[in-house]
Amino acid sequence: MGLVKHKWYRFILCTTVIASFIVCYLKLHSLSISKGPMSEHTLEYFLDKGTIQRKDAADIEWYHAANSKSKLTEALQGSAQMIEADVLLRGQDPKVPIMAHPPDNDSDITLQDFLKEVVKSDKGIKLDFKSLAAVSPSMTLLEEVRDQLQGPVWINADILPGPRGTATPLDPHVFLQEVAQKSENDVLSLGWTTGWDVDADNPGYSWEMVHQMEELCRSLKQPVTFPVRAALLHVSFSQFQWLLKQSDRYSLTVWTGKYDVLTVEDLLLYRQNFSKTRIYYDLLESQIKQFKGLPGYT
Repeated sequence: MGLVKHKWYRFILCTTVIASFIVCYLKLHSLSISKGPMSEHTLEYFLDKGTIQRKDAADIEWYHAANSKSKLTEALQGSAQMIEADVLLRGQDPKVPIMAHPPDNDSDITLQDFLKEVVKSDKGIKLDFKSLAAVSPSMTLLEEVRDQLQGPVWINADILPGPRGTATPLDPHVFLQEVAQKSENDVLSLGWTTGWDVDADNPGYSWEMVHQMEELCRSLKQPVTFPVRAALLHVSFSQFQWLLKQSDRYSLTVWTGKYDVLTVEDLLLYRQNFSKTRIYYDLLESQIKQFKGLPGYT
């Protein structure tokens, strides 16, 4: 009787071990065959969800500045796949990460509460860090809900000075040290501080700027998207063409300032010369509609 029990125990143990190996193999095999270049992971998620019909980053919709309870509710109920919100430390006690954009230093929603609502949805989020002090406690809060988050997570900060940039960028080495090991499956959105003067010539992104950025990103393992100011792209084509050639982990996210003078036709150069999977367009609704209606867009 004891021998039978022993054999039965060994059978169950062996079966369990084999099953575990099979599960691990299937997960790894699934990743290897279903994932394209790392820059496409966000698109693959929404394609699988059926919220986009093709691998075209221009089809991703964005909701901006979900920095209050009401704005977050609106974003979660809306059609946008990605929700962008700003993160900084509250200006008074308790000094916890909140959703706010300077000069505001208080909010009716903390990052913790923001994440509690997001995990109930299949939306993606982009956390735009405006304060270096907010990064470490925010990453801790993010880690606590990792297993519950369904959609892509983008971690954004301006880490280098850019054209006409007057704001102080976050220290790139400190920022990347804080996030790189805690965001292995996230997209790092790393940009330059920029400015715009309607009454003057506005320089584009220089070779020095893109070389500095690529040097910082070269050793990273995550997909990296570079948020770039739309109105400056027509004078920066060669620089970004070079930058995207350095790694298939890289993409661009084209954004615009509210008062920028943007000639939408200038964006066709990028649309026609780069993979449609590697250029996201975070533009005003009127601009994206005009852009998609241009001859030569498809």
